[in-house]
Amino acid sequence: MQAYWRLHRYPILFAVACILFYWSFAYQLVRTDFVKLFMLFGALFYLTYKIIQFEKWNFKFLLIIGILFRLVFLMAEPNLSQDFYRFLWDGELIKNGINPYLYTPDQIMEQGHVTFANMKELREGMTDLNARHYSNYPPVNQVLFALASVLGGGSILGSTIAMRSIIILADLGALYFGRKLLQLLNKANNLAFWYFLNPLVIIELTGNLHFEGVMLFFFVWALYLISINKWLWATPVYAISIMVKLMPLLLLSIFIKYFGFKKSIAFYTLVLLGCTALLFPFYSSVFIDNYSETVGLWFSNFEFNASIYNVVKKIGVTYFEAKPWELIDAYGSFIQKVVVVIVLLLAFLRKNQKMESLITSMLFALACYYFLSTTVHPWYVVFLLGFSIFTDYRFPLLWSFTIILSYYTYSNPNYTENLGLLAIEYLLVIGFFIYEMIGSRPKKLYFFKK
Repeated sequence: MQAYWRLHRYPILFAVACILFYWSFAYQLVRTDFVKLFMLFGALFYLTYKIIQFEKWNFKFLLIIGILFRLVFLMAEPNLSQDFYRFLWDGELIKNGINPYLYTPDQIMEQGHVTFANMKELREGMTDLNARHYSNYPPVNQVLFALASVLGGGSILGSTIAMRSIIILADLGALYFGRKLLQLLNKANNLAFWYFLNPLVIIELTGNLHFEGVMLFFFVWALYLISINKWLWATPVYAISIMVKLMPLLLLSIFIKYFGFKKSIAFYTLVLLGCTALLFPFYSSVFIDNYSETVGLWFSNFEFNASIYNVVKKIGVTYFEAKPWELIDAYGSFIQKVVVVIVLLLAFLRKNQKMESLITSMLFALACYYFLSTTVHPWYVVFLLGFSIFTDYRFPLLWSFTIILSYYTYSNPNYTENLGLLAIEYLLVIGFFIYEMIGSRPKKLYFFKK
């Protein structure tokens, strides 16, 4: 025991410090206190780097502390996002036999025909914007909400613990298949811990109950199955990933060179049939209209932590007297088409016959989408980070740190963004992205040496 302590005392002390910082983050932090939030996050990031630096080949140690870090949040109420109230609301509706895509929370409250445990508290907890719109969470996500509600027994805390447990299990699954895929790509499998121990992943997924990690788990599982020539088995897994979050749908076309034309058609057909089967229990005559209306809002109404859009908006409003609400609508419609073109160019012009090249193309597609988007919440970057460990590109790791600057918005009552902080965030990330694209290759950097 003494010998182990002498060998590992610094990583153990760093891990204990992380547990204390995570505890403070989970139970003492309010999101309006940006200085404390930033300092805690910065300290956690540095300590995590030191732990991996010391123990990168010690799988059991890194696995155990990764689980312990997550368990710190087990009893905590999410403090950086109110989305979980809507998750629990949708789960309670399904538990009571009601399709969450057919009614907004405000409509349910006004009609008064349905009651369930903590109904009023859930409605008051979510934002008014959320309560006015139909649910935009895909069917598998809805099933997980319902499962959490059933396991929680009508208690908000119980349902929160159930959701948290599902997310932790998904992260463990992503670590398991991520390590296997890294081995197949002839990369050090300890790279998976840059995802598993990343403070953004732990705080935004386990802490704030976002399901990007569940989507990533199924996505990485599907990629692993494809890489060992079990692509037929991968199709239902990929379909589930889409039906947790829609983002993998954007990347489907990039498989065309990897599979070849005939096999790609079969793969696409089976994935879309799987999506249809998962969607069928929720389908109704008004489902498509309601769902399309809600998803469309992300392109035409919402803006948060944008990069290129903020530049376009500043120029348009300042020099061309554009009206912001008209500008975002036009920009959103235009960007949808631009992103599709970028994805198709990556699909047909890059050599995607090998798995690493395929994943790198997906990384570029997703990064371009986020750089162009009007809304980039911190937890969105988790999916991009998950891609990066299978490639030689590390700008998403930098972004997983700098994106915490976007939380300054919540430190003031008017939710006004600080464009100076956003400029720092994106200049660092886009600058490093360009450096990795045209400068020294990331594999030459000692920090990321394999």
